This record gives sequence, structure tokens and C-alpha cells, in this order.
Amino acid sequence: MKLRALRQRARRAPLLVLVYAASLTLVAVTCASLALVVADHVTRTAIASSVAADSSFVSGFVRSFITPDDLRLAGPNAARTAEIQGRLSGLIASGGMLRVKVYAPDGTILFSDVATLRGQNFGFEEDLKDAFAGTPFADLTQGDQGEERGTDALPAEHVLEEYLPVRTSEGIPVVFEIYRDAGPIVASADASRRDTVLIAVAAAAILAILLYLIFRAAQGRLSRQTRALVEAERRDALTGLLNHGSIVLELVRLIEESRVAGGAVGVAIVDVDNFRAINEAHGHAAGDQVLSQVAQTLRSELSQQSILGRYGPDEYLVVAPPSCADDLEAAVGRLRSSLLDLSLQFGVSERLPVTVSAGICFAPVDGDAATELLSVATVTLGEAKASGGDAVRLAAGPGDGLNANEQTSFDVLQGLVIAVDTKDRYTKRHSEDVARYALFIADRVGLEADLRRTLGMAGLMHDVGKIGIPDAILRKPAALTADEYAIVKQHVALGDMIVRDLPNIDLVRSGVRHHHERWDGTGYLDGLAGEDIPLFARILAVADAFSAMTTSRPYRKALDVEEAIRRLEDAAGSQLDPTFVVAFVEGLRTARDAPLPGLDRPTPLLWVPRAHVA
Repeated sequence: MKLRALRQRARRAPLLVLVYAASLTLVAVTCASLALVVADHVTRTAIASSVAADSSFVSGFVRSFITPDDLRLAGPNAARTAEIQGRLSGLIASGGMLRVKVYAPDGTILFSDVATLRGQNFGFEEDLKDAFAGTPFADLTQGDQGEERGTDALPAEHVLEEYLPVRTSEGIPVVFEIYRDAGPIVASADASRRDTVLIAVAAAAILAILLYLIFRAAQGRLSRQTRALVEAERRDALTGLLNHGSIVLELVRLIEESRVAGGAVGVAIVDVDNFRAINEAHGHAAGDQVLSQVAQTLRSELSQQSILGRYGPDEYLVVAPPSCADDLEAAVGRLRSSLLDLSLQFGVSERLPVTVSAGICFAPVDGDAATELLSVATVTLGEAKASGGDAVRLAAGPGDGLNANEQTSFDVLQGLVIAVDTKDRYTKRHSEDVARYALFIADRVGLEADLRRTLGMAGLMHDVGKIGIPDAILRKPAALTADEYAIVKQHVALGDMIVRDLPNIDLVRSGVRHHHERWDGTGYLDGLAGEDIPLFARILAVADAFSAMTTSRPYRKALDVEEAIRRLEDAAGSQLDPTFVVAFVEGLRTARDAPLPGLDRPTPLLWVPRAHVA
């Protein structure tokens, strides 16, 4: 369980790192974009402000100083030309401009502060054409581009170039081209960009810290929720006690530990008397109240070292380790005494007494395997209830009543069947079907009689390990996840652990542990292949596959017999031993006593064979 939690934590860690990195990347991209947007906005605002101011300025200049004669292509006389260019030079000196040009409608420079530019035509550019159409233009450029190169280069690295359309008082169009030093605009944009980046970086740092704290808190919460879910998987929803599979696993663990350290392990099955009658007379809510009250009282009377779980609908299983095994009988006695003071009333009923019966046994006196102890405790509980209930019985020691071998054979097998049936009715019926099919295969291949009897027991117990699989996984009405399937695969190992201490059980163990090995070596748990797979396991694999396909489950309806046979044939030589597939399929198609699904007796021949299978 710890390994599984570590794997889940390891899978979550890269995810959190990925989310963290993606969040910071988004912040970085947003920061860069915001800086560019702000800088662009500052630049455009400054340009628009400069254009508006210069348009107003040159408009006043033209209306107050330029005459129609000044705009003729022949131009004014030398004195007037010198006066106009002097005025333009004055504009540059007083208005913070770098250069001024005045264009005629054909693109010829009429006036400029640079005398050599007067009369030149550098082409009718789109920007100049748009300006004559009445649309001002302005943009940032370099001081040594276009015609402003060499000796005419502007004395600034960045300049603002403006084309400003103006009309004289007589309506004659004129375009002024003005250059200004754009250094302040660029500096302002850079400062805005820098300030924006600094603010964004500070915000990103704060966000990074907040994300770290949030992710750490989320990781802690996920870890707590995972632990809670894992623990909830082991618990009964009504009483909060360990559920059936978990308490049986605890019993197996304590028995294993006691073999090494020594000491007795106590086992008690406690049953609520007349529980069915309470349910039928007063409803399930009343029954749930009784179960909760008994569980609470039982927990309070047991030693702290004892382990308590809900074993059946109205049964509790108490497992006492060596440290408190000698107190188990007394604890159950204290429970009965406490229940004398407990009475429940439902609706208008009289106050009802609550009593329990219990069967108690100990390892290794009454058995040294979990199934053996459970079967002995079950039989002992039956004796207590047979006497009228409200009683506690200790298991009779070996030699009392049945011969020890007879008692072991009967009680252990009965206990296993009871344990499986209590956990899952499907598993019990499936095991019975697998036993029938396996014995049918044994008949077809001529297996010896003594081996047939052992094979039948192996078929009945091949899935006993599923008592340790959580109900939510065992009965899940959908496909299993990889983790859930890994848990299910462990039922063969658990089954092997449960049955391994029964007498003369080696052949049964081989079937229990290896019936999910595959002929091609890709099965589990040991990856055996071909005839390295034990004989019983190869027979049980065929019987198990056919039963699984022809029985309805929460996640799939049963297949019809023909489809199941076709799939068996397809699996021969890869998943299943082809010899036993051939024997089983031919028997189903030809034998009058073929064990068809759902029937537990010989059946009439339903079809004639179509062909032999390879």
C-alpha cells in the first residue's frame, strides 16, 4: 500500500511541476506582451501629440507668411527665397525641429532649411501622396536614412518624420515635412517598457511564491485525501470498522508473525442475535442502528491491541494478537454484560433487548491457517446459536468429536466456501463452475481418480484470494485501471498464502497460484510458460476462462456458448494449453454429459461437432 501511495505521489509531482512551469511561462509571456503594448501606446501617444502641435504651428505659419506667389514652381525672387528659408531656419532654432521641407503638389521641394535640397524631387512617395490627399503621416525612423544621408544626415539617432498637409488662405495645398529628435519619445517608451517589466516581474515573483504555497498546500491536501481514500477503502461505511477483506488480511498477517515470534492468536466471530427479524420488523434503519451500537460497545470492551472488523451483514470478527489473546473470552463476556444495559426502541415498539452469540478459537491450538481458524470459529458460532443464542462457545480441541483429519478436511473446506460466499456470491458460483469444468476436462484426458478429487478442490478454491480484494474493485461495473488490475492480480498470491498450510495441499496450491499463467509466458505472477506451468493450473486456466466468459458480471453480460468456444480456440497456443482446449471443446460439442453453463448435472447433446480444433 505504501508503494502504491509513493507511485501516485511520484506521478503527481511532475504534473504539479508542469502546471507551475506553465503558469510562470504564461506570466512571462503576459509580461513581455504588456511591456510591448505599453511602450507602443506611449510612442503613439507622443507621436500624435507632436503631429497635432506641429500641424497647428505650420498651419499658422503658412496662413500668416506664405503667399500664392511663393508656391509657384518658378519660385519667388532670390530675396524672398532667402527670407522664407531664413524663417524656416528660425523655426528649427526656436521650435526644436531638426529639418523642414515644403513640397509642391508634384513632389518638388520648394523650400528647406538646407539650401541644396530646394528644387529637388525624390519621388512622389505614398506617404507624401496621402499627405496631399489630406492625411497626415508620422513615423519613427533613423537619422541617416532616405535622402538624409552623408552630409545631409540628421544629428540624431532616432527621428520623428512628419508629413503635415496645410492649405493656404487661398486653398492651395502645401505639405510640410518636419523632422524632430525622437530621442525623448524613444527614452519615454523604453522607460515605460522597463517600468512595466519591473512591475510585472515583481508581480510574477509574488505569484510564484503564491503558486508555490498553493501547490504545496494542494499537494498536502491531495496526500491527505489519498490517505483518507486508501483508509476508506479498508473500512466499512456504516460502522467505520475494517471491512471483510481487510480484517481477514490482518488475521493472515498476525498468524504469519506469530509463527516467527510465537504466542497464541485469538479469533472470535460475534453475531447479532435475531438481526434479520429486527430488519424485517422495523426496517433497515433500525438494523443499522443496532449494528452501530454493537460495534461501538464491542470496541470499548476490547483491548487496544485487538483488531475489530465487520465480517458479514450481522457479524464481527475480532482478532487478538498474542499480547491480549488471553483476554479475548473475557472481552466478549464484558460485551454481553454491557449489552444487558442496552435496549433500543423503534417507533411505538417496546424497548428491545440486544444480544450476541460468539464462537472463539485460538491458533495454533485450533489451527494454524487463517481459513482453518475461520471455519472452526464459524462452526463454533453455529453451536452457540443452536443453543438459543446469547451464548459464547470455545472451540472444541483436536480429538473431540470428529477425527482430526476428518475435522480438518470438513471444516476447512466448509470455511473456505463460507468465506468466499460471504465476500462475493459470483466468486462462489464461478468457483463451483470452474471445478465442474476442470473435472470434465480431467475425465476427457483420463486423469487418475485421486488427482480428480484434488483438482475439484483446487477448482473450488482457485479464487479464494479474492476475499482480500476490495469490494469497489471486485464489483466495479467498468473497466479496471492499471492500478486496480495490479491489485486484482495479487489474489493468486493471497490465495496461495491462505491455503498453503492445509494438509496435502501442494497440488491445490499450484492451481491457486498459477491459474493465470499463460502458455506463451506472458501471464502472472511468475511468468511461467508451456509445460513449466503446473498441470492443475493449465486445466484450471481453460475452465476459468470459459466460466468467466459465460457468466454475467457487473461490467459485461455473459457471452453465448458458441462465442466463448470460438474465443477459447483463438486462445489455444497463446494463452491456454492447446491440448486441454481441444479436449474441453470437443467434449462440449460431442459429450452427452457436457457441463453447459448454468447447469450442474449432465445435459443432453445440444449440437453435433462441426470440426476438430487445433
